[in-house]
Amino acid sequence: MAEPEEVVPQSPDAGRRPPSAGVVGRIIDDVYAGCRADRSGELADYIPELAAVQADSFGICLATADGRIYGTGDVATAFTIQSISKPFTYALALADRGLAAVADRIDVEPSGEAFNEISLDPVTERPRNPMINAGAITAASLIKGRDAAERFDRILSCYSRFAGRGLTMNDAVYHSEARTGYRNRAIGYMLRSFGIIDSDPDEAVDRYFRQCSVDVTCRDLAVMAATLANNGVNPITRERALSAPLTERVLSVMTTCGMYNAAGDWVSTVGLPAKSGVGGGILAVLPGQIGIAVYSPRLDPHGNSVRGVTACRELSKRLELHFLHVTRAARAAIRSEYTVADVPSRLRRDPDELAVLAEHGHRARIYELHGDLLFAGAERAVRTIEEQAGELVALVVDLRRVGEVSSIAVRMLDELQSELAATGCQVAIVDPDGKLGHLVSSLDPADPRGRVFIDRDTATEWCEDIVLARYRPADDPVCTSIALEDHPALAALDPGDRARLAKDFEVRTIARGEIIAERGSARSGLYLILEGRVRISFTGADGRAHRLVSLSAGMSFGEIPMLVGSPFVNEARAESGVRVAVLRPARFDRLTERAPELKLALLERLAAGAYAQMDAAVRAIAVRGGDY
Repeated sequence: MAEPEEVVPQSPDAGRRPPSAGVVGRIIDDVYAGCRADRSGELADYIPELAAVQADSFGICLATADGRIYGTGDVATAFTIQSISKPFTYALALADRGLAAVADRIDVEPSGEAFNEISLDPVTERPRNPMINAGAITAASLIKGRDAAERFDRILSCYSRFAGRGLTMNDAVYHSEARTGYRNRAIGYMLRSFGIIDSDPDEAVDRYFRQCSVDVTCRDLAVMAATLANNGVNPITRERALSAPLTERVLSVMTTCGMYNAAGDWVSTVGLPAKSGVGGGILAVLPGQIGIAVYSPRLDPHGNSVRGVTACRELSKRLELHFLHVTRAARAAIRSEYTVADVPSRLRRDPDELAVLAEHGHRARIYELHGDLLFAGAERAVRTIEEQAGELVALVVDLRRVGEVSSIAVRMLDELQSELAATGCQVAIVDPDGKLGHLVSSLDPADPRGRVFIDRDTATEWCEDIVLARYRPADDPVCTSIALEDHPALAALDPGDRARLAKDFEVRTIARGEIIAERGSARSGLYLILEGRVRISFTGADGRAHRLVSLSAGMSFGEIPMLVGSPFVNEARAESGVRVAVLRPARFDRLTERAPELKLALLERLAAGAYAQMDAAVRAIAVRGGDY
């Protein structure tokens, strides 16, 4: 997680921070500069304390869902939260009472009226939504606690969890609101008369005055917004402030009701769930990405900050934040796709197998997905695979680069596996983190759950095996074990030379998992594989061992160290039980004097095999771009 950028008050302008750094910071500075000259709008003079604030204060702050904070202007200046408190008290009421109980008291429909209208919906006889005063006072009445003091303390603690620090109430503003809040008291008594509030309406209204009087800064609001963007988890403290389902509910209501009767224009031009307050603040959220806060006290006729609305509109445009903006990632989740003929596994195949794979390898395909796999990306991936799956006998879906996987994406991929399995196409996933919840591989080809691999190379080998099993000629037996004299390194020699050279080799049996040659070890012999498989591994940039190539019966290794005297550059380990014939260095060297022509013939055969081996490994790595 990125370290948060601290907002430090600068002298002589208390509460103001210097221009931001970086690309995003410069954009915010530019938006700030473009909006600062606008001095239209009026202060909220119906609350005396709000009419006394510095009219031209202005700050913009942006916090990402992983904790990075950008800001410029008066981002550390304290002001009262006012109506921006409403979604947070509504959130606490939902957590205390549950969705159904709160819905019995508060609707979630836009009102089309002023925020302080003394009215209820004529049909439901409930407040139309929790973002107008009638709904907010009702939400305040639903907060649990033993007494009035504890109920407000719980509200303050809730706000503090969202902000990531302890917040306090501004006594002067509270007393100013309490002295002049007759209209809100009238709303409280109306709610009591209709049975919406079944407790003391004066206490509920007083709690509402107190919550509106909590002091925040622009930075606090940005972190509160980022907590909503981060599915209810504070990105700075990592503390959960609200459950994910309730976060979704709060953001939904903010989208349609948060900007009062300017909500339609806001959604169409800014396109972010938001809430404004007559203290001059605006809070906006792009779920999963960022939270935005703007502070500027001059208000438009709807009660929204003039500069705040303009700044949010400009940020949304420049940063492409509108929640209906369609990104490229939403249209395509497939990073790349290829067949096993295009990108073979690192298992070295014999010439007959290579011929089969060259002809039929297009019937096994690998799809690499990336990004967050939500509905749009999953739909595109599934549709693409379905369109190409008709001729496939094996298919792999690689999820290693996928971030979040939605439940609908899991369902769609599960159904795709079942659909393909019914056609005879075997399906596997590369999913080391268990994103689809498939933690056990199925060895039954008819099982739609398929195989699960931790790396793509092993999955590619699995595809190759399926193609070979389906298309290898019936009269072409699988070579699993050979005699030393039949090894390709010796087979081309005349019988006498072959028998003479075979005497210099010793046959060894090596258990599965045993290291045959360590990386950096001195030459220890020329190894001809007679049975089993040997894995040649290298250490990747991630510090882990990765397969360079797997060798089987009829192949060899150790040639280069033997010829030039250099140490082994990679590790050789028995991938299964292995039988090898070893020509020790001393005997290899004596061939120069005893039978130079025999040694030359052997080297020619080894060079041809080593070149083919190296070519296959390099080709696989090159096509993958060095990916393991």
